[in-house]
Amino acid sequence: MVSDRGEIMAIKDLPEEEYVLKGHAACPGCPATIALRITLKALGKKTILVIPACCSAVIQSLYPKTSFGVPTLNIAFEASAAAASGVASALKILGEKDITPVVWAGDGGSYDIGIQALSGALERGTDFIYICYNNQMYSNTGIQRSGATPYGAWTTTTWTGKKERQKELAEIVMAHHIPYVATATIAYPEDLYNKMKKAKEMKGPRYIEILTPCPPGWRFDMSKTVEIARLAVETGSWVLYEAINGKVEFTGQSKRILEGKERKPIEDWLKMQGRFRHLKQEDIEKIKRELDEKWEYYRKVMK
Repeated sequence: MVSDRGEIMAIKDLPEEEYVLKGHAACPGCPATIALRITLKALGKKTILVIPACCSAVIQSLYPKTSFGVPTLNIAFEASAAAASGVASALKILGEKDITPVVWAGDGGSYDIGIQALSGALERGTDFIYICYNNQMYSNTGIQRSGATPYGAWTTTTWTGKKERQKELAEIVMAHHIPYVATATIAYPEDLYNKMKKAKEMKGPRYIEILTPCPPGWRFDMSKTVEIARLAVETGSWVLYEAINGKVEFTGQSKRILEGKERKPIEDWLKMQGRFRHLKQEDIEKIKRELDEKWEYYRKVMK
């Protein structure tokens, strides 16, 4: 990992300050908490979090206590980007130029319920960072399907498997022509940290989406959280990239796949998750075919 001074930096050299404190209410193996811990190390204490209804609204602990060491505004499911726009405007009026307003929202509050407010904030050019931690379902409210849920996945509202493909919200966001869009995952903390640092130094709307595999929702052992996140990238199911002023560059393992490295079989990823246990061979073939089509598309647009 590269530090602010251009030096090679190991994970042990991450800032020691912790802003996700002891006593939080996260499940064991919770990827959202891992992601937030790395995120706040990159953004630092001069951060204001805006959190809609989601797992993190519970993880921070019950009133009047909190386990987040930065100011936090809890807001309605659909209103996080609008609330963050208000925070950004207030900071501008107060002349506070070194405080970063950050939305920290799940995929339900981003892909579905919050997409209208998000789109509006991007169009207005709001000076904030919007972070979607994507666990591909409405985890906090009972594991219902969201727009981010992949084809074939079990949820409590798609108990025979979802029949539709998931959206690509980062690509929708890119269509707003904002300064910075990136994807990341907890399996590669250096990549996540560096992208957060880069976003912090920019102005205008910035969007980062983090894949966060959820043990109870995806039905895998909590000790496998990071392994499943890494395998998502190695199989090409999740793609790492960043777009700076519209110019897209793949990063890490995804860049190597784009350059010709063979992807690991998608079956390796699917079989580790109980949410795909019911799949028939024709379902797996459909997933493989659509994955091949996605990567063929990437190779064409990246030429």
